[in-house]
Amino acid sequence: MARAVMLPGLDREQCAKAADGLAVLLAVSLPWSTTATGIFAALYLIAVVPTLDAERLAAVKASPAAWLPFALAVFGLVGVLWADVPLAERMDGLKSFAKLAFIPLLFMHFSTSRRPHWVLTGFFVSCTVLLAASLLPTVVPWLRWMWPTYYGIPVKNHISQGIAFLVCLFVALHLGLLAARAGEWLKACALAALAALFAIDIVYVIVSRTAIAVMPVMVIAFALFHFRWKGIVAVALLGVVAGAAVWTSSPLLRARVGAVVTNAQQYQPSADSTSAGERLEFWRKSLTMIADAPLLGHGTGSIKGQFRVAAGPSGLSSLVAANPHNQTLAVGIQLGLVGIAVLWAMWIAHLPLFWTNGTIAWFGLVVVVETIVGSLFNSMLFDFTEGWIYVVLVGVAAGAVARDAQAEPAREAPS
Repeated sequence: MARAVMLPGLDREQCAKAADGLAVLLAVSLPWSTTATGIFAALYLIAVVPTLDAERLAAVKASPAAWLPFALAVFGLVGVLWADVPLAERMDGLKSFAKLAFIPLLFMHFSTSRRPHWVLTGFFVSCTVLLAASLLPTVVPWLRWMWPTYYGIPVKNHISQGIAFLVCLFVALHLGLLAARAGEWLKACALAALAALFAIDIVYVIVSRTAIAVMPVMVIAFALFHFRWKGIVAVALLGVVAGAAVWTSSPLLRARVGAVVTNAQQYQPSADSTSAGERLEFWRKSLTMIADAPLLGHGTGSIKGQFRVAAGPSGLSSLVAANPHNQTLAVGIQLGLVGIAVLWAMWIAHLPLFWTNGTIAWFGLVVVVETIVGSLFNSMLFDFTEGWIYVVLVGVAAGAVARDAQAEPAREAPS
């Protein structure tokens, strides 16, 4: 085997074990703390670098799912050179791209590690604990100190909590289906109940509109991944019935969705600020900004500067944004059509990678589909928690799926 990048006094096996543990801690921290996530990411980087070797680097070069995220991160670094904004804004923009460089590092490590399930399980369990912290104070009033700011949201915000819970909702459904097919009905019922609790939190407690918008697409993906046409039809019908039941039973959901429709209909640049109106205004201006520098964009960190230049006299048009609330537009403003092509090439490479059997593959597919659809309404890769969820879970799952794909021919080869 090729030599690893080792420093004197370091043992490769011990570094690999430390990287496993730190990846677990990184995944566990994601739903709870940005500070802890940053610390564990830095420690993981320190632990994993001494384990790298030429063989693992060659595996990354052979897999577009691994090197395309790195290419987008490098493109973001190079984009600093032509951004006509202060250095602080360039560096702030670069941070959004830099996390993507962790995907090939996780891919390399977990293409040989036997512990990817530790990381995914850690994230799932951590989100389940957060679910309890979100729901329990509803029925136990003296626990409401757990909501320091907003109802049902112990930490962070409703978007990041909803996205994390949506991943776990469909993972729980997957595991419950596997248990039912194996005749483990008690386990299947417990997992179905857990999935229901995640769904209840999303649609009744925090009412995350991004997660709710993504949910129908995830139902379709779940049906296509697990069933043939009869099962797909059955899941679709159940989804329609469940959606109708939720709509009629949740006044808060109807109010929030109705507000989006009303605000969108009333949108004009001079109107007062609303959530839907802001997005429409940001998207309108973003398209103009991309048209002004279509090939390579305005440079990394240029979004806020471009909105400053485009600011109007009043109303929505006067807003200056650092985030256009759409991932494709956020990349296009900074890196142009070339950057958009790399972004979508990365997503297209990740989708078929996970369209295979297994819980780890399903975990990765859920995150990719959720991110692509959610990125229509938010810059999810550039948002801290949502971006790190993608980086960690996709990086780990991609490495594990690649490892299993390499092992399969070896198991089938004649002795």
